[in-house]
Amino acid sequence: MDALAKLLDLSREEKIERGLLFTPAEIAQQPATWESTFSIFQKHRMRLAAFLGDAGFSGPMGPEPTVFFIGAGSSDYVGRSLVHLLRRLWKCEVIAIPGTSLLTHGEQWLIPGQRYVWISFSRSGDSPEGVSVIEKALGSHPDIHHIVMSCNSEGRMIRCAAGKPQAFAVALDDAVNDRALAMTRSFSNMVVFGQCMAHVRHLAHYEPILHRLVEAGKSLLPQAADAAAALAAEPYERVCFVGSGALEGVAVESALKVLELTAGRILTTWESVMGLRHGPMAALDKTTLLVAFLSSDEKVARYERDLLQELVRKRLVKTQIAVGGHSQLPLDDFADHNLSPDIGTAVPDDCRPPADVLFGQLLGLFFSLRCTLMPDRPSPDGVLSRVVQNVKIYA
Repeated sequence: MDALAKLLDLSREEKIERGLLFTPAEIAQQPATWESTFSIFQKHRMRLAAFLGDAGFSGPMGPEPTVFFIGAGSSDYVGRSLVHLLRRLWKCEVIAIPGTSLLTHGEQWLIPGQRYVWISFSRSGDSPEGVSVIEKALGSHPDIHHIVMSCNSEGRMIRCAAGKPQAFAVALDDAVNDRALAMTRSFSNMVVFGQCMAHVRHLAHYEPILHRLVEAGKSLLPQAADAAAALAAEPYERVCFVGSGALEGVAVESALKVLELTAGRILTTWESVMGLRHGPMAALDKTTLLVAFLSSDEKVARYERDLLQELVRKRLVKTQIAVGGHSQLPLDDFADHNLSPDIGTAVPDDCRPPADVLFGQLLGLFFSLRCTLMPDRPSPDGVLSRVVQNVKIYA
């Protein structure tokens, strides 16, 4: 029985006492829920394709619209995990912008005469910043088209978009609406839905990838859980996550998971593989665990291998963990452990975030337990809440 299965096997009473009623199950359930999210997308696909046509895609009106991915916190990182895939398949400009930045500087992001499609992500759909951004845009810029995705069908973001001709609202199954503080299954399922959107015109191309993604997640979970539990037992004080391309989104989301699940007691940082040398490397020391989400692209993998080799040569961190990657280049002694799903055909890098982020989530879970916190409610002083509260919105 792997380390995650042992937590799931605890009695309900012990889970409640230790704050483990939701988080372990919400992490473990993810691969099974991705296929359900795919089925939900299939139901919306034709209407969504028509909506995108009305928004200006593949029409005679000139250049394709610019797409903004909008969210806050983990919902922002959903967009960061999708930018590369959507740019490649929709062949348009795609930018991930925090909703918090649009709230304060929204007009500065808009170019007069440019057409836009805003795709907003939110677990609860009740973030005051997210709700305000959509409401203001619907009132001040009725030419902007909106796709609003939430895990809560009753959330304000879904309600304010409902019935608007320039808005398309989608609620995922309530089964992926996390009850714990940290977003886990809601994050990965919104990414899966976003990947479906990227393939809206050629969904048959994505279906086999989705099946491999589910297989990869199921294969990775037990080994990632055991590795995370063993690492959390060591005296690390910092964790650094690096990734390239879409896997940068995994790195930043993993850093947030460890930070919020440990109430900041384990300090985290993230960076692109190539960006680490440009200053952030100064934060590494012998109390640091470094996690590298490795690319399966041979050219990218060479750069990643060189970075791992340099870190070993400089003796900067205590332990280096490699996640994923099916490169033929050997890691030699540049990683202390490699976690890779045991599947026949690799998942493309642009589609890997839902599977790779499992390790970051599990590190957060087991570090939280090491810090004697309750993972379902890891903020003992109430600094963090499941839905951000008390944000005053100014006109």
